[in-house]
Amino acid sequence: MIVTLSDEARQYIAVFDDETDVPAIDCVVDEECDRLVFVVPAGTMGKAIGPGGKHVRAIESAVGRDVTVIENADTVEDFVANALAPAAVYNVTISENDTTIAYAEVDHEDRGVAIGKDGRRIDMARRLAKRHFDVDGIELT
Repeated sequence: MIVTLSDEARQYIAVFDDETDVPAIDCVVDEECDRLVFVVPAGTMGKAIGPGGKHVRAIESAVGRDVTVIENADTVEDFVANALAPAAVYNVTISENDTTIAYAEVDHEDRGVAIGKDGRRIDMARRLAKRHFDVDGIELT
């Protein structure tokens, strides 16, 4: 899918790229939580975060917002699992009827982590899955 970026998101991606040397694929400006969510290419998560989270802290300091980094994936199943991290996701199944729903099997003890404070993590996972894979929803099992 083609992701359309706002000028503001492009500016944040430039800051991210300068700090990490990782070309972010997407940036979502989450005004409600005052955070930025960056999607980075598969295999670049460690480099993007930096040693001990050094790059993320530097970006947070530069932009004055919390920063979340999510690793892209080739399949919707892997992408949904990455978007729900650090929750332990055992399996993701896709159901395609009138709508496309991703069912994520999450460890019982990690359900709260997958949902996030006030549902923020799962809401962002849903938003990103829609943007990148045209998934209509994510349900935890």
